[in-house]
Amino acid sequence: MRIRPVLLSFVALLSLGSCLKVIKPSKDFDQYENPTTPDYAQPASWAALPTRRDSADAVPRNTSFKDQQDTAAADVFYVHPTTYYWRKQWNASLSNDRLNQFTDDDVIRGQASAFNAAARVYAPRYRQATLYSFFVDDQSTNGQKALDLAYSDVKASFQYYLANYNQGRPIIIAGHSQGTVHATRLLHEFFDNDPQLRRQLVAAYLIGFKVKTDEYQTLRPCADSTQTGCYVAWNTVAWGNAYPPFQNGVAVNPLTWTLDTLAAPARLNLGGVGQDFKRLDVGVVDAKVHQGLLWVHPPKPSGYPRFLLPGQPQLWHSFHIADYGLFYANIRQNAVARVRAWQAK
Repeated sequence: MRIRPVLLSFVALLSLGSCLKVIKPSKDFDQYENPTTPDYAQPASWAALPTRRDSADAVPRNTSFKDQQDTAAADVFYVHPTTYYWRKQWNASLSNDRLNQFTDDDVIRGQASAFNAAARVYAPRYRQATLYSFFVDDQSTNGQKALDLAYSDVKASFQYYLANYNQGRPIIIAGHSQGTVHATRLLHEFFDNDPQLRRQLVAAYLIGFKVKTDEYQTLRPCADSTQTGCYVAWNTVAWGNAYPPFQNGVAVNPLTWTLDTLAAPARLNLGGVGQDFKRLDVGVVDAKVHQGLLWVHPPKPSGYPRFLLPGQPQLWHSFHIADYGLFYANIRQNAVARVRAWQAK
């Protein structure tokens, strides 16, 4: 698989140092020339479009799943997580073919494809902030400036999508990690105070980053599996462990789609999909909401890695990388159910 050399080189790079400073850009944000601004009228500025073949069309091997974008009634606007780990500058260039291939082979295939039974998939490429932006250990504004630049692209791509692709169709917003940071902001700017767009919102999947319980004025967390115009969020952690930065945020249990703290047994897990995308692991984990985290007993099958970053031991109990994979089939089924509920309204 093409993603393996990228992942292995990243791990090797980190192992050379005791902390994330080995991927810290050498200069301040303002000392770099920003990468070229994307033109979203160009198909190359999109990682996924429903009008062409791409990684969002994939379905896990050895399953009965089918890509149904041709007949889907809704759209999903999916914002991918951080796949840029280099220290060359604070934001990635869209002309980095190696990075684009990694993004497509890893998260577009492994996450965005979960929605291809329910919706046409739109996923912009954007000048994503480097991973180090989330671990800035000084008083500089470099990380926030990098994230603001990345968001400016996500916003521009969403505006282009609304003007040229949507045509009044129901919308799912989805993201993970850095993508959720930007998706959360999109909901503020475009949906929370706009009744017309809110009527188009099927649901938002704000996975892999903390969403505050009072995040929005109008939008609320989903309380059941078919509610629409709402959002779900979770951060997956090994059972019995804490991760203070994400604690006490919104957590919806993806096995029950409720906000309660009852433990949901693994028999409710319709199937996880590991990083090799070759099989469906039915019943791979249970799940329980605890203080804004989603606790799971560690999975036995391979393909669901922990977030092992040298110098960041607080992350070692996190299944951040597998937030989608552990619940792939449940997400897939739920997106279909919410679109049907939206249509019924």
